[in-house]
Amino acid sequence: MTGPVAATQYGKLQGAHSDGVNVWRGVPFAAPPAGSLRFRAPQPPEPWSGVREALEFAPVSHQPASTSSIRFGGTTPVYSEDCLYLNVWSPESEDTLLPVMVWIHGGTFITGAGSQPMFDGAEMAKKGKVIVVTVNYRLGPFGFLHLSPLGRDLASNAGLLDQIAALKWVQGNIAAFGGDPGRVTVFGESAGSMSIAALLAMPAAKGLFSGAIMQSGAAQSLTGAQGEEISKALLAELGLGGGSDLALLDTLPAEQIMAAAGRMAYKLSGGSMGMFFQPVIDPATLPAEPEQAVADGAASGIPLLIGTNLHEGSLFFREGQGGQFEQSLKALELMLGTGDLTEIAAPYPKSWEGQAELMTDLYFWDHSIAFAQKQLPHAPVWMYRFDWTIPGHPLLGKAVHGAEIYYVFNTLPLLRLYGVTITPAMEAVAEIMQHAWTSFAHRGEPSVPGLDWPQYECGTRATLIIDEETRIVPDPDQEKRSRLLSAAAD
Repeated sequence: MTGPVAATQYGKLQGAHSDGVNVWRGVPFAAPPAGSLRFRAPQPPEPWSGVREALEFAPVSHQPASTSSIRFGGTTPVYSEDCLYLNVWSPESEDTLLPVMVWIHGGTFITGAGSQPMFDGAEMAKKGKVIVVTVNYRLGPFGFLHLSPLGRDLASNAGLLDQIAALKWVQGNIAAFGGDPGRVTVFGESAGSMSIAALLAMPAAKGLFSGAIMQSGAAQSLTGAQGEEISKALLAELGLGGGSDLALLDTLPAEQIMAAAGRMAYKLSGGSMGMFFQPVIDPATLPAEPEQAVADGAASGIPLLIGTNLHEGSLFFREGQGGQFEQSLKALELMLGTGDLTEIAAPYPKSWEGQAELMTDLYFWDHSIAFAQKQLPHAPVWMYRFDWTIPGHPLLGKAVHGAEIYYVFNTLPLLRLYGVTITPAMEAVAEIMQHAWTSFAHRGEPSVPGLDWPQYECGTRATLIIDEETRIVPDPDQEKRSRLLSAAAD
């Protein structure tokens, strides 16, 4: 059966139709960033003649092989440098152009793809009357190696430039899929949310979106000096240190670069947690640290919905899996780019539970509050916290990092792969979250049926707590927040 056809600037695309939703998969938004385009800013895709099928997901960026049988729905994706594709879900038979929601996936800037089943946009598109777009971007050394100081048109923050290229594609083409380019909301989780923090600060992203939703991640970046140290270490692993021929960067096998990146990261971290590939301060692309840029008004007029999960760190630290408290504290200092955190960490138990709580509070919650405060003078902000748990479940018995995604997209059936039985209460939480997120896309403010959700302000700090009873709580964990703020000021 013939599927829906959309006419883009580059050619016509045939998608598929199912249960009231049209979907186009594997849509190219940039040329393959390989060979002479490797480590460079993305370039436009080549036009095509005739009608191109957009029925299958495209390859994903090179990344360490997934150890999760669930991340890609039990299948092994194709890994390739030819990875700059996006996917579009659109409700059928709408007479007016709809708001657009562009999802930027997480994965510590080294894993993930827009094609992961948990990001399926069908339910959100159909129930929320929005256009959903999920994007791939270059990861790890291919997307976040600080190479611009070396010249030769080498780029820094290539992964962020890929995201900008996707947003530019949306501006030029989404009307053909039923979307309104004047109403684009970016939303993302973890590294995707940190990407949004950077996009809010990047001059090249200005005007490409009108709202932002940040889930479990705020401003995160390396200094230029840190980025140069990491790039030099990787070049040394590749045998290109000391002024060797950098032209080889265009021709080395991708697998060789990935292997060198893994060795380099282990040597620099000693095997503990660390993020060596992430946004870096760079004059041409990200000229200022994102939190400071936002404080200075870089994102003026862009409303923000931001929040975290109650037990973020319990994804990374679990019983029998945590290392020494002091070791994880040093890793956290490295990730945050701070000095000694010993005093701040003093009240936390010296156990895996303490390590998890410390990571939740410092790396996710405190950073999100700080980012929200920086945006308050420039645009309205709403804050949430996801507390929902599945009692008795070995992982989801806590509101761990990433758990909210299944509810935002209402891809709850995938949780059966975790041995979860889907309940009406879970479906109600998904309905609340999806309604709030899509309301934000439609009107620039979230809403929950039957509940007034005030804006976040420093005086009241109204926060939507998403739990068995979804409710507004003023300044949750006020004592802890004040203590962390006081310690940071010292």
